[in-house]
Amino acid sequence: PLCDEEGNLVDVADARRSHRVPLLEPEMTGLELEFVVDCIERNWISSQGEYVGRFEEQFEEMHRGTYALAVSNGTVGLHLALHSLGIGRGDEVIVPDITFAATINAVLYCNATPVLCEINSDTLCIDVGEAEKLITNRTKAMIPVHLYGQPCDMDAIRDIAKKNNITVIEDCAEALGSSWRNQPVGVFGDAAVFSFFGNKTISTGEGGMVLFKSREVYECAKILRDHGMNPNRKYWHDHIGFNYRLTNIQAAIGVAQMARREGIFLRKKKIAALYTKFLTGVEWISKLPPIMPETNHSSWLYTVLLDERVNRDDVITKLLMYGIESRPVFYPLHTMPPYKKFLQSNSLKNSIAAASCGLSLPSAVGMSNDTISYVVECLNDVIAIQ
Repeated sequence: PLCDEEGNLVDVADARRSHRVPLLEPEMTGLELEFVVDCIERNWISSQGEYVGRFEEQFEEMHRGTYALAVSNGTVGLHLALHSLGIGRGDEVIVPDITFAATINAVLYCNATPVLCEINSDTLCIDVGEAEKLITNRTKAMIPVHLYGQPCDMDAIRDIAKKNNITVIEDCAEALGSSWRNQPVGVFGDAAVFSFFGNKTISTGEGGMVLFKSREVYECAKILRDHGMNPNRKYWHDHIGFNYRLTNIQAAIGVAQMARREGIFLRKKKIAALYTKFLTGVEWISKLPPIMPETNHSSWLYTVLLDERVNRDDVITKLLMYGIESRPVFYPLHTMPPYKKFLQSNSLKNSIAAASCGLSLPSAVGMSNDTISYVVECLNDVIAIQ
């Protein structure tokens, strides 16, 4: 039963979920099961097996000029990238104030100091001009986050990085399929990290991929990923390493997902285009995802900013009564207890505004056009009774 705040029945959700619209969910309709069964039948279920290498090769083919390393999740990928690039104690790393906590946590894992930066009010990505103001003689890296699939201004970021000798690690966790000036995100920085969590465009349940520009750094990271063990001398450890490996079973799912990635990317774009068609000009929306000529937005999660007169949290609650999942934009990092002390700017008004009125709508690749229409219809009903 789906009830309102007074406990009155308003709808029902059945076992087939015909009245439930998930925010995101994976679509496993290709060769995923066949490849997993292949792993089990041949007993290659841990980090050894051909699918890990195949998965890495698929990413190298998609992101020319990089070296790919599969890892157990996107968070450890960020840590491994920072550590392998020499980021450590005493170093400052600029991160956007609006992002998932994994971005800043990875910096702290390295004992480095995160510096929180304002976001652009249109793209919700890091404000490059504000980032430049935060650079000091201790700044060693910047982590631009392609939030919800929206590419950052990588030309400006690379210019600043080159001028100030700063390392760039792209957080592409939500942006597989996005591109900047006809090049896929992930090829612009010294390293880039992708996530394959269950809600991502390509999913392996858990998992991640790190791309490196430097062969030398890649080889170092490859050793560190496997306990710091000498690849030519079994059980001899030259470094203090980590157990950050991806299993062959997870990679098998990834290989199957990547084989049909273009169809998945296309459907995600069509979902976003339909939302935009329905929501353009609606008075209770202040901003839709921007369409910029130099970018290809992968539309991982369709996110709008509501008019400030609308109670966003109330909308989320009421949509759930219709069986529709939605979610708010991330809390600004500077507002949460572990990260308050890393605030160096007096004004983060864009971050605060986005967090207070940002709403992410269902964006699962398996959504039908009728379901999108239903979501918009329910949105209109919910906001009409505010």
